Amino acid sequence: MNRITDRLFSLKILLFSAMILAGFSLHAADEFPVRPEPPRLVNDFAGILTSQQAEALEIKLDAFNRRTSTQIAIVVVKDLFGYDTGDYTFKLAEKWGIGQKGKNNGILILVKPKTDNGEKGKVYIAVGYGLEGAVPDITSKKTIINAEILPSFKENDYYTGLDRATNVLMSLTTGEFTADQYDKQKSKTSGLPGFGILLLIFAFFMIFNRNRYRTVGADGGTGSLLGSLWLLSMFGGRGGGGSWNDFSGGGGGDSGGFGGFGGGSFGGGGAGGEW
Repeated sequence: MNRITDRLFSLKILLFSAMILAGFSLHAADEFPVRPEPPRLVNDFAGILTSQQAEALEIKLDAFNRRTSTQIAIVVVKDLFGYDTGDYTFKLAEKWGIGQKGKNNGILILVKPKTDNGEKGKVYIAVGYGLEGAVPDITSKKTIINAEILPSFKENDYYTGLDRATNVLMSLTTGEFTADQYDKQKSKTSGLPGFGILLLIFAFFMIFNRNRYRTVGADGGTGSLLGSLWLLSMFGGRGGGGSWNDFSGGGGGDSGGFGGFGGGSFGGGGAGGEW
């Protein structure tokens, strides 16, 4: 009789333990969004992007995936459920299997927008094993996040920040330029005055030179004008079209629909920021 009682008690303990574990599993599943079906590279669960903006990013990243097999995914969530930003990002990247198995060439940009109650926004870039050399942690943090993402995010312009960041990541992973070249370019230009200030300086010297030209003649005016142009060039001004002191990434192209993630792995490479 005692044996039967002991067995029943043990069975109850096992059932109770199984229920607790099942509850934890369901809770953990609720904390992380389910991998989308049909699959997408851009998944905005917080509604910070318009449908047109999300589709533009999707087409660009899908075309890049088809051309290189590198998968750059964007996920926007409303809550991190108490997780550290990096920990949450890596867990989600592993659950979804971003990147190709064996190549481990996935990148996940995770965004958690700031809230009305004053909670800061969070962003993190997790880099797969196979791309850690092309996208070092310091580049993710100091330049891509601080120079490309956060300035736009602080203005609530999420699309521009994500578009610029993905352009840089595409160029880094294809070897268009190295992380060292990119970091040096950004550090070189970060201390320069804004382009509007340069235009004001240039306009001032042009007016000054024109008045001087009327007084001292053509030779003096021409020399002063060349001096003004030289001064402008010293501040880093650049003629021609395109963005000023900026890299541009690969283009898009027609998308036939993203085929799905390939089971890539992540080892801890990446960095984050907040605003």
